[in-house]
Amino acid sequence: MKNNKSIAVLPFVNMSNDLENEYFSDGITEEIINALTKIEHLKVIARTSSFAFKGKNIDLRKVGKQLNVSTILEGSVRKDKNRVRITAQLIDTKEGTHYWSKNFDKELLDIFKLQDEISLLIANEVRNNFGHFDIQDHLVNKTTNSIDAYELFLKGRFSQLQWTPESLTIAINYYDKAIEADKNYAKAYYANLQCYGLLATWGFMPYEEGIELAIGNFLKAKEIDTKLPEYPLSFVGKSYWGEWNFNSTYSHIKNVLAINPNHIDGLEAMAELFTANGFFKQALFYANKLLELDPLSANNLYTIAHIYYFKKEYEVALNYIRKAVNYSQDLELANHLHCLCLIWLNRKQEFNDAVKNQKTADLHQLLFSVINEGISEIPKYQIEQWTNSDKEDTQLAPLKLFILANTNHKEIAFNLLKKYIDQKRGQIINYRNEPLLEKLKSNSKFITLHQSNLSIKDLDPLVKTKIGSKTTIEKAEKEKFKIKLLDYFEKNKPYLNSQLSLNILADEIDLHPNKLSFFINEIMGINFNEFLNKYRLEHFKSIALNPKFNHITILGLAYDSGFNSKSVFNTYFKKTESTTPSQWVKSQKN
Repeated sequence: MKNNKSIAVLPFVNMSNDLENEYFSDGITEEIINALTKIEHLKVIARTSSFAFKGKNIDLRKVGKQLNVSTILEGSVRKDKNRVRITAQLIDTKEGTHYWSKNFDKELLDIFKLQDEISLLIANEVRNNFGHFDIQDHLVNKTTNSIDAYELFLKGRFSQLQWTPESLTIAINYYDKAIEADKNYAKAYYANLQCYGLLATWGFMPYEEGIELAIGNFLKAKEIDTKLPEYPLSFVGKSYWGEWNFNSTYSHIKNVLAINPNHIDGLEAMAELFTANGFFKQALFYANKLLELDPLSANNLYTIAHIYYFKKEYEVALNYIRKAVNYSQDLELANHLHCLCLIWLNRKQEFNDAVKNQKTADLHQLLFSVINEGISEIPKYQIEQWTNSDKEDTQLAPLKLFILANTNHKEIAFNLLKKYIDQKRGQIINYRNEPLLEKLKSNSKFITLHQSNLSIKDLDPLVKTKIGSKTTIEKAEKEKFKIKLLDYFEKNKPYLNSQLSLNILADEIDLHPNKLSFFINEIMGINFNEFLNKYRLEHFKSIALNPKFNHITILGLAYDSGFNSKSVFNTYFKKTESTTPSQWVKSQKN
Protein backbone atom coordinates (compact mmCIF):
# COMPACT_ATOMS: atom_id res chain seq x y z
CA MET A 1 0.00 0.00 0.00
CA LYS A 2 1.36 3.41 -0.99
CA ASN A 3 2.72 5.55 1.82
CA ASN A 4 0.92 8.90 1.41
CA LYS A 5 3.55 10.84 3.33
CA SER A 6 6.27 9.96 0.86
CA ILE A 7 8.36 11.70 -1.77
CA ALA A 8 11.00 11.00 -4.39
CA VAL A 9 13.29 13.82 -5.48
CA LEU A 10 14.31 13.20 -9.09
CA PRO A 11 17.66 14.62 -10.29
CA PHE A 12 17.29 18.31 -11.09
CA VAL A 13 18.04 19.05 -14.74
CA ASN A 14 21.15 21.10 -15.45
CA MET A 15 19.94 24.08 -17.53
CA SER A 16 23.25 25.94 -17.46
CA ASN A 17 25.11 26.75 -20.63
CA ASP A 18 28.13 24.93 -19.20
CA LEU A 19 27.42 21.17 -19.28
CA GLU A 20 30.10 20.66 -16.63
CA ASN A 21 27.70 22.23 -14.13
CA GLU A 22 25.96 18.85 -13.87
CA TYR A 23 27.87 18.33 -10.63
CA PHE A 24 26.06 21.38 -9.24
CA SER A 25 22.51 20.29 -10.18
CA ASP A 26 23.22 16.79 -8.85
CA GLY A 27 24.60 18.32 -5.66
CA ILE A 28 21.52 20.49 -5.14
CA THR A 29 19.29 17.44 -5.61
CA GLU A 30 21.25 15.42 -3.04
CA GLU A 31 21.24 18.30 -0.55
CA ILE A 32 17.43 18.53 -0.75
CA ILE A 33 17.11 14.75 -0.34
CA ASN A 34 19.38 14.86 2.72
CA ALA A 35 17.41 17.78 4.19
CA LEU A 36 14.05 16.04 3.80
CA THR A 37 15.35 12.79 5.33
CA LYS A 38 15.71 14.63 8.63
CA ILE A 39 11.91 14.75 8.96
CA GLU A 40 10.65 11.82 10.98
CA HIS A 41 7.61 10.03 9.51
CA LEU A 42 8.23 11.43 6.01
CA LYS A 43 9.42 8.70 3.68
CA VAL A 44 12.09 10.10 1.36
CA ILE A 45 13.51 7.90 -1.40
CA ALA A 46 17.30 7.75 -1.20
CA ARG A 47 19.68 9.02 -3.84
CA THR A 48 20.49 5.70 -5.52
CA SER A 49 16.87 4.93 -6.42
CA SER A 50 15.99 8.53 -7.34
CA PHE A 51 18.99 8.86 -9.63
CA ALA A 52 18.08 5.61 -11.40
CA PHE A 53 15.70 7.76 -13.48
CA LYS A 54 18.26 10.41 -14.41
CA GLY A 55 17.98 11.38 -18.05
CA LYS A 56 15.00 9.07 -18.65
CA ASN A 57 11.65 10.23 -19.97
CA ILE A 58 9.26 8.06 -17.94
CA ASP A 59 5.64 8.61 -16.98
CA LEU A 60 5.87 9.99 -13.44
CA ARG A 61 2.86 7.93 -12.39
CA LYS A 62 4.85 4.81 -13.23
CA VAL A 63 7.87 6.16 -11.35
CA GLY A 64 5.64 6.79 -8.32
CA LYS A 65 4.30 3.26 -8.49
CA GLN A 66 7.78 1.74 -8.81
CA LEU A 67 9.12 3.74 -5.86
CA ASN A 68 5.86 3.50 -3.89
CA VAL A 69 5.54 7.25 -3.25
CA SER A 70 2.67 9.71 -3.41
CA THR A 71 4.72 12.71 -4.54
CA ILE A 72 7.57 13.40 -6.91
CA LEU A 73 9.66 16.56 -6.88
CA GLU A 74 11.28 17.50 -10.16
CA GLY A 75 13.03 20.66 -11.19
CA SER A 76 15.92 22.36 -12.90
CA VAL A 77 18.98 24.36 -11.96
CA ARG A 78 20.58 27.16 -13.95
CA LYS A 79 23.88 28.42 -12.60
CA ASP A 80 25.35 31.58 -14.10
CA LYS A 81 28.45 32.98 -12.46
CA ASN A 82 27.37 34.08 -8.97
CA ARG A 83 23.62 33.54 -9.43
CA VAL A 84 21.49 30.42 -9.37
CA ARG A 85 17.92 29.92 -10.58
CA ILE A 86 16.03 26.86 -9.38
CA THR A 87 12.59 25.76 -10.50
CA ALA A 88 10.78 23.09 -8.54
CA GLN A 89 7.39 21.41 -8.87
CA LEU A 90 5.51 18.71 -6.99
CA ILE A 91 3.52 16.04 -8.81
CA ASP A 92 0.81 13.83 -7.35
CA THR A 93 1.78 10.39 -8.68
CA LYS A 94 -1.77 9.02 -8.48
CA GLU A 95 -3.30 11.67 -10.71
CA GLY A 96 -0.15 12.80 -12.49
CA THR A 97 -1.07 16.41 -11.71
CA HIS A 98 1.19 19.28 -10.62
CA TYR A 99 -0.08 20.70 -7.36
CA TRP A 100 2.75 23.10 -6.50
CA SER A 101 5.50 24.93 -8.38
CA LYS A 102 7.84 27.78 -7.64
CA ASN A 103 10.83 29.61 -9.12
CA PHE A 104 13.77 30.71 -7.01
CA ASP A 105 16.35 33.24 -8.20
CA LYS A 106 19.11 34.02 -5.72
CA GLU A 107 22.73 34.97 -5.27
CA LEU A 108 24.97 31.93 -4.96
CA LEU A 109 26.07 33.28 -1.57
CA ASP A 110 22.60 32.41 -0.27
CA ILE A 111 22.74 28.79 -1.48
CA PHE A 112 22.33 27.17 1.96
CA LYS A 113 19.49 29.53 2.88
CA LEU A 114 17.88 28.77 -0.48
CA GLN A 115 18.17 25.00 0.01
CA ASP A 116 16.58 25.37 3.45
CA GLU A 117 13.76 27.49 2.05
CA ILE A 118 13.03 25.01 -0.76
CA SER A 119 13.15 21.98 1.55
CA LEU A 120 10.80 23.57 4.09
CA LEU A 121 8.32 24.62 1.40
CA ILE A 122 8.35 21.13 -0.11
CA ALA A 123 7.85 19.47 3.28
CA ASN A 124 4.94 21.79 4.07
CA GLU A 125 3.23 21.11 0.74
CA VAL A 126 3.56 17.34 1.15
CA ARG A 127 2.15 17.62 4.67
CA ASN A 128 -0.70 19.86 3.48
CA ASN A 129 -1.72 17.29 0.89
CA PHE A 130 -0.98 13.93 2.47
CA GLY A 131 -1.09 14.06 6.25
CA HIS A 132 0.62 15.21 9.40
CA PHE A 133 4.26 15.05 10.46
CA ASP A 134 6.30 17.51 12.49
CA ILE A 135 8.70 19.79 10.58
CA GLN A 136 11.77 21.35 12.15
CA ASP A 137 12.36 25.10 11.92
CA HIS A 138 15.41 24.50 9.73
CA LEU A 139 16.51 21.53 7.62
CA VAL A 140 19.73 22.81 6.04
CA ASN A 141 22.62 24.27 8.01
CA LYS A 142 25.40 26.36 6.57
CA THR A 143 28.48 24.13 6.42
CA THR A 144 31.00 26.59 4.96
CA ASN A 145 31.35 30.33 4.48
CA SER A 146 33.16 29.81 1.18
CA ILE A 147 31.13 29.27 -1.99
CA ASP A 148 34.33 28.20 -3.75
CA ALA A 149 34.84 25.50 -1.12
CA TYR A 150 31.22 24.39 -1.47
CA GLU A 151 31.48 24.06 -5.26
CA LEU A 152 34.73 22.10 -4.95
CA PHE A 153 33.04 19.82 -2.41
CA LEU A 154 30.17 19.16 -4.85
CA LYS A 155 32.67 18.31 -7.58
CA GLY A 156 34.37 15.90 -5.20
CA ARG A 157 31.05 14.33 -4.24
CA PHE A 158 30.14 13.97 -7.92
CA SER A 159 33.34 11.97 -8.50
CA GLN A 160 33.16 9.98 -5.26
CA LEU A 161 29.71 8.62 -6.11
CA GLN A 162 31.15 6.80 -9.12
CA TRP A 163 32.85 4.49 -6.58
CA THR A 164 35.90 3.53 -8.61
CA PRO A 165 39.53 3.77 -7.41
CA GLU A 166 40.15 6.49 -10.00
CA SER A 167 37.06 8.52 -9.09
CA LEU A 168 37.85 8.32 -5.37
CA THR A 169 41.33 9.69 -6.06
CA ILE A 170 39.84 12.55 -8.09
CA ALA A 171 37.35 13.20 -5.28
CA ILE A 172 40.16 13.47 -2.72
CA ASN A 173 41.84 16.06 -4.92
CA TYR A 174 38.68 18.19 -4.97
CA TYR A 175 38.12 17.76 -1.23
CA ASP A 176 41.71 18.85 -0.57
CA LYS A 177 41.10 21.98 -2.66
CA ALA A 178 37.86 22.63 -0.75
CA ILE A 179 39.84 22.44 2.49
CA GLU A 180 42.39 24.88 1.08
CA ALA A 181 39.52 27.30 0.43
CA ASP A 182 38.08 26.74 3.93
CA LYS A 183 40.26 25.13 6.60
CA ASN A 184 37.17 24.62 8.79
CA TYR A 185 35.10 22.67 6.25
CA ALA A 186 34.27 19.59 8.35
CA LYS A 187 32.24 17.80 5.64
CA ALA A 188 35.26 17.83 3.31
CA TYR A 189 37.47 16.22 5.98
CA TYR A 190 34.83 13.56 6.68
CA ALA A 191 34.51 12.89 2.94
CA ASN A 192 38.28 12.44 2.65
CA LEU A 193 38.15 10.06 5.59
CA GLN A 194 35.65 7.86 3.74
CA CYS A 195 37.59 7.92 0.46
CA TYR A 196 40.94 7.05 2.06
CA GLY A 197 39.29 4.35 4.15
CA LEU A 198 37.76 2.72 1.07
CA LEU A 199 40.98 2.91 -0.96
CA ALA A 200 42.91 1.32 1.89
CA THR A 201 40.31 -1.37 2.62
CA TRP A 202 39.92 -2.28 -1.04
CA GLY A 203 43.69 -2.58 -1.45
CA PHE A 204 44.10 0.24 -3.96
CA MET A 205 46.69 2.01 -1.84
CA PRO A 206 49.02 0.81 0.94
CA TYR A 207 46.78 -0.03 3.88
CA GLU A 208 48.81 1.68 6.62
CA GLU A 209 49.22 4.82 4.53
CA GLY A 210 45.50 5.01 3.71
CA ILE A 211 44.40 4.47 7.31
CA GLU A 212 46.88 7.06 8.57
CA LEU A 213 45.50 9.63 6.11
CA ALA A 214 41.93 8.70 7.04
CA ILE A 215 42.67 9.15 10.75
CA GLY A 216 44.39 12.47 10.08
CA ASN A 217 41.29 13.82 8.35
CA PHE A 218 39.07 12.49 11.12
CA LEU A 219 41.08 14.21 13.85
CA LYS A 220 40.72 17.54 12.04
CA ALA A 221 37.01 17.03 11.32
CA LYS A 222 36.06 16.21 14.90
CA GLU A 223 37.71 19.38 16.15
CA ILE A 224 35.36 21.38 13.89
CA ASP A 225 31.97 19.64 14.01
CA THR A 226 30.77 16.58 15.92
CA LYS A 227 27.07 17.22 15.28
CA LEU A 228 27.12 15.84 11.74
CA PRO A 229 26.09 12.18 11.32
CA GLU A 230 29.47 11.60 9.71
CA TYR A 231 31.07 11.96 13.15
CA PRO A 232 29.56 8.91 14.89
CA LEU A 233 29.60 7.07 11.56
CA SER A 234 33.37 7.50 11.48
CA PHE A 235 33.66 5.20 14.51
CA VAL A 236 31.49 2.46 13.03
CA GLY A 237 34.00 1.13 10.54
CA LYS A 238 36.77 0.92 13.12
CA SER A 239 34.70 -0.64 15.91
CA TYR A 240 32.84 -3.06 13.62
CA TRP A 241 35.28 -4.19 10.94
CA GLY A 242 38.51 -3.37 12.70
CA GLU A 243 37.78 -4.46 16.29
CA TRP A 244 34.62 -6.62 16.10
CA ASN A 245 33.42 -4.63 19.10
CA PHE A 246 29.70 -5.01 18.47
CA ASN A 247 28.42 -3.23 21.58
CA SER A 248 30.46 -0.15 20.79
CA THR A 249 29.34 -0.34 17.15
CA TYR A 250 25.71 -0.41 18.26
CA SER A 251 26.19 2.75 20.34
CA HIS A 252 27.81 4.61 17.45
CA ILE A 253 25.09 3.62 14.96
CA LYS A 254 22.40 4.72 17.43
CA ASN A 255 24.10 8.11 17.53
CA VAL A 256 24.00 8.32 13.73
CA LEU A 257 20.30 7.49 13.61
CA ALA A 258 19.57 9.92 16.46
CA ILE A 259 20.85 12.71 14.22
CA ASN A 260 19.06 11.37 11.14
CA PRO A 261 16.69 8.40 11.59
CA ASN A 262 16.69 7.78 7.82
CA HIS A 263 20.45 7.87 7.31
CA ILE A 264 21.08 5.18 4.68
CA ASP A 265 24.59 4.26 5.84
CA GLY A 266 23.37 4.09 9.45
CA LEU A 267 20.45 1.82 8.57
CA GLU A 268 22.71 -0.46 6.54
CA ALA A 269 25.26 -0.63 9.35
CA MET A 270 22.55 -1.58 11.87
CA ALA A 271 21.24 -4.33 9.58
CA GLU A 272 24.77 -5.70 9.14
CA LEU A 273 25.49 -5.56 12.87
CA PHE A 274 22.35 -7.50 13.79
CA THR A 275 22.98 -10.00 11.00
CA ALA A 276 26.47 -10.77 12.30
CA ASN A 277 25.00 -11.46 15.75
CA GLY A 278 22.15 -13.60 14.47
CA PHE A 279 19.45 -11.11 15.51
CA PHE A 280 17.55 -11.71 12.29
CA LYS A 281 14.23 -10.15 13.33
CA GLN A 282 15.98 -6.90 14.16
CA ALA A 283 18.18 -7.13 11.05
CA LEU A 284 15.12 -7.51 8.82
CA PHE A 285 13.46 -4.52 10.49
CA TYR A 286 16.32 -2.27 9.37
CA ALA A 287 16.89 -4.01 6.05
CA ASN A 288 13.24 -3.56 5.11
CA LYS A 289 13.36 0.10 6.10
CA LEU A 290 16.51 0.43 4.02
CA LEU A 291 14.79 -1.15 1.04
CA GLU A 292 11.70 1.01 1.51
CA LEU A 293 13.81 4.16 1.29
CA ASP A 294 16.06 2.90 -1.50
CA PRO A 295 14.17 0.17 -3.40
CA LEU A 296 16.28 0.19 -6.56
CA SER A 297 19.61 -0.24 -4.78
CA ALA A 298 21.35 -3.52 -5.66
CA ASN A 299 23.35 -3.23 -2.44
CA ASN A 300 20.19 -3.03 -0.31
CA LEU A 301 18.68 -6.03 -2.08
CA TYR A 302 21.92 -7.90 -1.39
CA THR A 303 21.71 -6.93 2.30
CA ILE A 304 18.22 -8.37 2.77
CA ALA A 305 19.02 -11.43 0.63
CA HIS A 306 22.01 -12.14 2.88
CA ILE A 307 19.79 -12.20 5.97
CA TYR A 308 17.45 -14.75 4.42
CA TYR A 309 20.46 -16.77 3.29
CA PHE A 310 21.70 -16.99 6.88
CA LYS A 311 18.17 -17.97 7.93
CA LYS A 312 18.51 -20.80 5.37
CA GLU A 313 15.51 -19.50 3.47
CA TYR A 314 17.37 -19.90 0.19
CA GLU A 315 14.38 -19.49 -2.13
CA VAL A 316 13.47 -16.13 -0.59
CA ALA A 317 17.12 -15.05 -0.67
CA LEU A 318 17.35 -16.07 -4.33
CA ASN A 319 14.38 -13.91 -5.29
CA TYR A 320 16.01 -10.83 -3.77
CA ILE A 321 19.47 -11.56 -5.11
CA ARG A 322 18.20 -12.03 -8.66
CA LYS A 323 16.81 -8.49 -8.51
CA ALA A 324 20.14 -7.22 -7.19
CA VAL A 325 22.06 -8.87 -10.02
CA ASN A 326 19.54 -7.48 -12.50
CA TYR A 327 20.07 -3.93 -11.21
CA SER A 328 23.86 -4.21 -11.04
CA GLN A 329 25.55 -7.05 -12.90
CA ASP A 330 28.95 -5.84 -11.70
CA LEU A 331 28.19 -6.16 -7.99
CA GLU A 332 30.48 -9.08 -7.13
CA LEU A 333 28.96 -9.59 -3.69
CA ALA A 334 25.55 -10.17 -5.26
CA ASN A 335 26.94 -12.50 -7.92
CA HIS A 336 28.72 -14.55 -5.27
CA LEU A 337 25.62 -14.85 -3.06
CA HIS A 338 23.61 -15.79 -6.14
CA CYS A 339 25.94 -18.75 -6.66
CA LEU A 340 25.74 -19.83 -3.00
CA CYS A 341 21.93 -19.85 -3.06
CA LEU A 342 21.96 -21.99 -6.20
CA ILE A 343 24.46 -24.37 -4.59
CA TRP A 344 22.19 -24.97 -1.61
CA LEU A 345 19.15 -25.36 -3.87
CA ASN A 346 21.13 -27.74 -6.13
CA ARG A 347 20.15 -25.87 -9.31
CA LYS A 348 22.95 -27.20 -11.51
CA GLN A 349 22.07 -25.60 -14.84
CA GLU A 350 21.22 -22.21 -13.38
CA PHE A 351 24.36 -22.38 -11.27
CA ASN A 352 26.52 -23.08 -14.33
CA ASP A 353 25.02 -20.06 -16.11
CA ALA A 354 25.60 -17.83 -13.08
CA VAL A 355 29.15 -18.94 -12.29
CA LYS A 356 30.73 -18.88 -15.73
CA ASN A 357 31.74 -15.21 -15.54
CA GLN A 358 32.97 -15.37 -11.93
CA LYS A 359 36.68 -14.80 -11.26
CA THR A 360 36.62 -17.77 -8.91
CA ALA A 361 34.47 -20.04 -11.06
CA ASP A 362 36.72 -23.06 -10.37
CA LEU A 363 36.35 -22.73 -6.59
CA HIS A 364 32.61 -22.19 -6.86
CA GLN A 365 32.35 -25.28 -9.05
CA LEU A 366 34.33 -27.32 -6.53
CA LEU A 367 32.10 -26.06 -3.70
CA PHE A 368 29.02 -27.12 -5.66
CA SER A 369 30.47 -30.62 -6.07
CA VAL A 370 31.36 -30.84 -2.36
CA ILE A 371 27.85 -29.86 -1.24
CA ASN A 372 25.81 -31.72 -3.84
CA GLU A 373 27.96 -34.49 -5.35
CA GLY A 374 29.65 -36.10 -2.38
CA ILE A 375 33.26 -35.00 -2.87
CA SER A 376 34.90 -35.32 0.55
CA GLU A 377 38.67 -35.33 -0.12
CA ILE A 378 40.94 -32.53 -1.33
CA PRO A 379 44.49 -33.33 -2.55
CA LYS A 380 47.13 -32.78 0.12
CA TYR A 381 49.23 -30.44 -2.04
CA GLN A 382 46.13 -28.31 -2.64
CA ILE A 383 45.39 -28.03 1.09
CA GLU A 384 48.98 -27.04 1.86
CA GLN A 385 48.85 -24.38 -0.84
CA TRP A 386 45.59 -22.98 0.52
CA THR A 387 46.56 -22.96 4.19
CA ASN A 388 50.10 -21.63 3.75
CA SER A 389 49.00 -18.61 1.76
CA ASP A 390 47.70 -15.46 3.41
CA LYS A 391 46.27 -14.29 0.12
CA GLU A 392 42.70 -15.11 -0.85
CA ASP A 393 41.67 -15.41 -4.48
CA THR A 394 38.73 -13.15 -3.69
CA GLN A 395 37.94 -10.51 -1.09
CA LEU A 396 34.30 -11.62 -1.12
CA ALA A 397 34.41 -14.87 0.82
CA PRO A 398 36.88 -17.54 1.96
CA LEU A 399 35.75 -20.17 -0.57
CA LYS A 400 38.67 -22.44 0.33
CA LEU A 401 37.58 -22.43 3.95
CA PHE A 402 34.01 -23.26 2.93
CA ILE A 403 35.21 -26.18 0.84
CA LEU A 404 37.42 -27.62 3.59
CA ALA A 405 34.65 -27.22 6.21
CA ASN A 406 32.39 -29.55 4.21
CA THR A 407 34.91 -32.31 3.50
CA ASN A 408 36.92 -34.69 5.69
CA HIS A 409 39.32 -31.85 6.53
CA LYS A 410 37.26 -30.15 9.22
CA GLU A 411 40.14 -29.86 11.69
CA ILE A 412 42.20 -28.02 9.10
CA ALA A 413 39.18 -25.86 8.29
CA PHE A 414 38.67 -25.03 11.97
CA ASN A 415 42.28 -23.90 12.36
CA LEU A 416 41.99 -21.80 9.20
CA LEU A 417 38.78 -20.20 10.55
CA LYS A 418 40.53 -19.44 13.84
CA LYS A 419 43.39 -17.81 11.94
CA TYR A 420 40.94 -15.61 10.00
CA ILE A 421 39.09 -14.60 13.17
CA ASP A 422 42.36 -13.71 14.89
CA GLN A 423 43.10 -11.51 11.89
CA LYS A 424 39.59 -9.96 12.14
CA ARG A 425 38.93 -10.64 8.46
CA GLY A 426 35.77 -8.92 7.32
CA GLN A 427 34.90 -11.79 4.99
CA ILE A 428 34.05 -14.07 7.90
CA ILE A 429 32.45 -11.61 10.35
CA ASN A 430 29.19 -13.55 9.85
CA TYR A 431 30.83 -16.91 10.56
CA ARG A 432 28.41 -17.75 13.42
CA ASN A 433 25.49 -17.95 11.00
CA GLU A 434 27.20 -19.11 7.81
CA PRO A 435 25.52 -22.38 6.64
CA LEU A 436 28.75 -23.45 4.97
CA LEU A 437 30.49 -23.45 8.36
CA GLU A 438 27.70 -25.33 10.14
CA LYS A 439 29.72 -28.55 10.38
CA LEU A 440 32.48 -26.83 12.33
CA LYS A 441 30.13 -26.09 15.22
CA SER A 442 30.58 -29.66 16.50
CA ASN A 443 34.08 -28.62 17.57
CA SER A 444 33.89 -27.80 21.28
CA LYS A 445 36.18 -24.81 20.77
CA PHE A 446 33.89 -23.17 18.20
CA ILE A 447 32.06 -21.12 20.83
CA THR A 448 35.35 -19.70 22.13
CA LEU A 449 36.55 -18.35 18.78
CA HIS A 450 35.10 -14.91 19.46
CA GLN A 451 32.81 -13.66 22.21
CA SER A 452 30.31 -11.05 21.05
CA ASN A 453 29.70 -8.34 23.65
CA LEU A 454 26.24 -7.51 22.29
CA SER A 455 23.14 -9.33 23.47
CA ILE A 456 19.40 -8.94 22.86
CA LYS A 457 18.92 -7.36 26.29
CA ASP A 458 21.30 -4.55 25.25
CA LEU A 459 18.98 -3.43 22.45
CA ASP A 460 16.55 -0.55 22.70
CA PRO A 461 12.92 -1.07 21.59
CA LEU A 462 13.00 -0.95 17.79
CA VAL A 463 9.63 0.64 17.13
CA LYS A 464 8.24 3.38 19.30
CA THR A 465 4.99 5.23 18.75
CA LYS A 466 5.78 8.76 19.67
CA ILE A 467 4.16 12.11 19.13
CA GLY A 468 6.16 15.14 20.15
CA SER A 469 4.98 17.28 23.02
CA LYS A 470 4.06 20.00 20.56
CA THR A 471 1.46 17.74 18.95
CA THR A 472 -0.10 16.18 22.05
CA ILE A 473 -3.71 17.36 22.31
CA GLU A 474 -6.05 16.44 25.16
CA LYS A 475 -9.78 15.90 24.59
CA ALA A 476 -10.85 19.20 26.13
CA GLU A 477 -8.16 21.03 24.20
CA LYS A 478 -9.29 19.37 20.96
CA GLU A 479 -12.84 20.64 21.42
CA LYS A 480 -11.61 24.11 22.28
CA PHE A 481 -9.42 24.31 19.16
CA LYS A 482 -12.16 22.85 16.98
CA ILE A 483 -14.62 25.57 18.03
CA LYS A 484 -11.96 28.24 17.63
CA LEU A 485 -10.95 27.09 14.15
CA LEU A 486 -14.45 26.56 12.75
CA ASP A 487 -15.57 29.90 14.16
CA TYR A 488 -12.58 31.62 12.55
CA PHE A 489 -13.36 30.04 9.18
CA GLU A 490 -17.04 30.98 9.41
CA LYS A 491 -16.38 34.63 10.29
CA ASN A 492 -13.21 35.41 8.32
CA LYS A 493 -13.43 33.03 5.34
CA PRO A 494 -9.60 32.68 5.12
CA TYR A 495 -10.01 29.91 2.54
CA LEU A 496 -10.87 32.55 -0.10
CA ASN A 497 -7.19 33.55 -0.02
CA SER A 498 -5.61 31.35 -2.70
CA GLN A 499 -2.20 31.84 -1.08
CA LEU A 500 -3.31 30.65 2.36
CA SER A 501 -0.78 28.21 3.83
CA LEU A 502 -0.65 26.20 7.03
CA ASN A 503 2.02 28.53 8.40
CA ILE A 504 -0.03 31.65 7.61
CA LEU A 505 -3.16 30.20 9.20
CA ALA A 506 -1.21 29.01 12.25
CA ASP A 507 0.15 32.54 12.69
CA GLU A 508 -3.34 34.05 12.35
CA ILE A 509 -4.85 31.85 15.05
CA ASP A 510 -1.69 31.87 17.20
CA LEU A 511 -0.84 28.17 17.07
CA HIS A 512 2.33 26.26 16.19
CA PRO A 513 2.11 24.87 12.60
CA ASN A 514 3.02 21.36 13.76
CA LYS A 515 0.20 21.39 16.29
CA LEU A 516 -2.31 22.84 13.82
CA SER A 517 -1.39 20.18 11.24
CA PHE A 518 -1.76 17.39 13.78
CA PHE A 519 -5.07 18.83 15.00
CA ILE A 520 -6.64 19.05 11.52
CA ASN A 521 -5.50 15.55 10.57
CA GLU A 522 -6.58 13.92 13.84
CA ILE A 523 -9.83 15.77 14.58
CA MET A 524 -11.11 16.37 11.07
CA GLY A 525 -9.69 13.17 9.64
CA ILE A 526 -8.43 15.00 6.55
CA ASN A 527 -5.26 16.82 5.57
CA PHE A 528 -4.88 20.61 5.46
CA ASN A 529 -5.56 21.06 1.73
CA GLU A 530 -8.65 18.85 1.86
CA PHE A 531 -9.86 20.94 4.80
CA LEU A 532 -9.43 24.14 2.77
CA ASN A 533 -10.83 22.70 -0.46
CA LYS A 534 -13.93 21.47 1.34
CA TYR A 535 -14.77 25.07 2.27
CA ARG A 536 -13.75 26.35 -1.17
CA LEU A 537 -15.97 23.83 -2.92
CA GLU A 538 -19.00 24.78 -0.81
CA HIS A 539 -18.35 28.44 -1.60
CA PHE A 540 -18.07 27.65 -5.32
CA LYS A 541 -21.39 25.82 -5.25
CA SER A 542 -23.10 28.75 -3.56
CA ILE A 543 -21.96 31.31 -6.13
CA ALA A 544 -22.12 29.06 -9.20
CA LEU A 545 -25.91 28.82 -8.86
CA ASN A 546 -26.37 32.52 -8.13
CA PRO A 547 -27.67 34.36 -11.25
CA LYS A 548 -25.71 37.36 -10.06
CA PHE A 549 -22.50 35.63 -11.21
CA ASN A 550 -23.70 34.20 -14.53
CA HIS A 551 -21.28 36.44 -16.42
CA ILE A 552 -18.26 34.76 -14.76
CA THR A 553 -16.80 31.52 -16.14
CA ILE A 554 -16.69 28.37 -14.07
CA LEU A 555 -12.92 28.67 -13.76
CA GLY A 556 -13.26 32.30 -12.71
CA LEU A 557 -15.71 31.27 -9.99
CA ALA A 558 -13.26 28.58 -8.85
CA TYR A 559 -10.51 31.19 -8.51
CA ASP A 560 -12.92 33.48 -6.63
CA SER A 561 -13.53 30.57 -4.24
CA GLY A 562 -9.85 30.29 -3.34
CA PHE A 563 -8.67 27.58 -5.76
CA ASN A 564 -5.41 28.58 -7.43
CA SER A 565 -5.14 25.80 -10.01
CA LYS A 566 -7.52 24.58 -12.69
CA SER A 567 -6.27 20.99 -12.40
CA VAL A 568 -6.57 20.97 -8.58
CA PHE A 569 -10.12 22.36 -8.80
CA ASN A 570 -11.27 19.89 -11.46
CA THR A 571 -9.61 16.90 -9.77
CA TYR A 572 -11.02 17.71 -6.33
CA PHE A 573 -14.50 18.47 -7.71
CA LYS A 574 -14.73 15.20 -9.64
CA LYS A 575 -13.36 13.24 -6.68
CA THR A 576 -15.99 14.76 -4.38
CA GLU A 577 -19.02 15.02 -6.67
CA SER A 578 -18.27 12.19 -9.16
CA THR A 579 -18.88 14.56 -12.05
CA THR A 580 -17.26 17.57 -13.72
CA PRO A 581 -17.97 21.16 -12.54
CA SER A 582 -19.76 22.10 -15.80
CA GLN A 583 -21.95 18.98 -15.71
CA TRP A 584 -22.82 19.66 -12.07
CA VAL A 585 -23.78 23.28 -12.75
CA LYS A 586 -25.88 22.26 -15.75
CA SER A 587 -27.69 19.51 -13.82
CA GLN A 588 -28.38 21.82 -10.85
CA LYS A 589 -29.81 24.59 -13.07
CA ASN A 590 -31.97 22.11 -14.95
